[in-house]
Amino acid sequence: MAIADLSTKKYEIDARWIKSSIAGSMWAASEIVIGSFLHNLRVPFSGSIMTAIGIILLISISYKWNEKGLFWRAGLICALMKTLSPSAVIFGPMIAILSEAILIEFSVSLLGRNYAGYITGAILAMSWSLFQRVLTLILFYGTNIIEVYSDLAGMAERQTGIEADMAWLPILALLIIDSILGIFTALAGIRLGRQIARETTVTITENKYPESINRFNDPDNKYRYSILLLFVNLILLAGSLLVLNYLNWIKWCIVIPVVIIIWSVRYKRALRQLMNSKFWIFFVLVTLLTSFVFTRGQPGENVFMTGLLEGLRMNYRAAVVILGLSVIGTELYNPLIKNFFSRFSCRNLPLAFELAIESLPLFVSSIPGFKTIVMKPVPALYHVVARATNRLQELEEQKKPARKVFIVTGPRGKGKTTFVRELKEKLLENNIAVKGILTEKVMDNGHLNGYDLLDISSGRKVKFLRIASNKETEQIGKFEISPAGLRLGRQILSSNSKPGITIIDEVGNLELDDRGWAKCINALLNESFGHLIITVRDDLVNDVIRKWKLDQQSVIFNVAETDIQKAARIISDHCNF
Repeated sequence: MAIADLSTKKYEIDARWIKSSIAGSMWAASEIVIGSFLHNLRVPFSGSIMTAIGIILLISISYKWNEKGLFWRAGLICALMKTLSPSAVIFGPMIAILSEAILIEFSVSLLGRNYAGYITGAILAMSWSLFQRVLTLILFYGTNIIEVYSDLAGMAERQTGIEADMAWLPILALLIIDSILGIFTALAGIRLGRQIARETTVTITENKYPESINRFNDPDNKYRYSILLLFVNLILLAGSLLVLNYLNWIKWCIVIPVVIIIWSVRYKRALRQLMNSKFWIFFVLVTLLTSFVFTRGQPGENVFMTGLLEGLRMNYRAAVVILGLSVIGTELYNPLIKNFFSRFSCRNLPLAFELAIESLPLFVSSIPGFKTIVMKPVPALYHVVARATNRLQELEEQKKPARKVFIVTGPRGKGKTTFVRELKEKLLENNIAVKGILTEKVMDNGHLNGYDLLDISSGRKVKFLRIASNKETEQIGKFEISPAGLRLGRQILSSNSKPGITIIDEVGNLELDDRGWAKCINALLNESFGHLIITVRDDLVNDVIRKWKLDQQSVIFNVAETDIQKAARIISDHCNF
């Protein structure tokens, strides 16, 4: 038999990040399933609905897991998972998700995990979309959009005769609506969380992972990424904004369309943004409103043309920012960039992100239909959150180092014990704890008289097998088994110790018959740590593997074909305790 060469992946991740990966994956699943449904139907206030669902999920899961920092970690992972979306618009949703999670984390840290903390956090999170919308408009159109809005509000105030500041009334009304929604959202999350907390066990009917989402492929997976183009696009974006701010209208009317054409030809994602009807509606609306405000608010003959050009400049700025972020986002899919940030970001984040990706299909398949969520939101989301505990148990099991059984094999009398003895010395040199038993031949005038049992840890040696002289004693083949040796061997193999390697020399017909070291092997295979090295005759290897179901966890070393140094290196690679 040839040596089996297996590689291992060291799996070390903080428990908080494991739970955050599950919570973030749940949130992302709701964004994918429910968010896509709302977007396709163009449901009003779909953003607020998705924010409310995310808040309910976070608050409810916090009743099960109360680790500090759970909210912002879950938000970070959910935001990163937006990069899996085929949409070119990812920066806005990513910022919104992370900001909402941070606001809830801040509120709970300040006020505690109680009604005040949850309700305040939910109100802040629900209100964030309004603030982000205002900031986005300023980013897209510049500060002139504030002047246009203020002038329009002033005109409305004069026309209606209302003395209140009309500029603030719509914003105040939206904030009040968001606050009311935040309160109801927090109460729903608290109710769901308490229901989850009361459940000690949850019975889940498992669904199969949808095949279509087992792996998320970049829609531009055939696209040839370029680090150089990333920097070129950054320069084009910054340069276009400078041109709009400091050069006259003739120059920016030439430069900006050229940049837009370059981006549209190179990036199909950017071109899709230009095809969006909403973009052109805003383009015309902002231009007309700006011209109207400038015409009424300033004297002069060319005021209409000035207003028209100012409206065009604001729209050009919006087009440059929208398309520029889109093309930069495309280049950020570059695997080289992802690997770079994986190496230099915090140690747990890349692993937590991988776990979230693995969990996503499970939560996507568990989300009920939108009608069910509308009619019975708390019971519907309960089914989703209830899966979190089950998923955590799965990940905790995966976190344990995979146990390996290293089988040293060869014909009878061909050096298995010698091989294991030398292998033990190599492992000790690598600071790997080794315990267990070796059997050493006892010779009498050149004839085999039996075997002694050697305790690897203490060096103690006792009689184990001898040529049978008493038919009443337990026997194996032509040898009788010493009760004292058998008792000591079982004691050595049953003793608790630090994680490491346990050696059993050897496993054969006695163990296959459920005698000898059989019970010790069963116990060792059920331990939460440690690997085994066993010696087995080559004609019994398949029987041993079959009896203990070692197909997926065994590595076989044939003494006639295996270099001890290589065997020690393979075993050491698995010992990531």
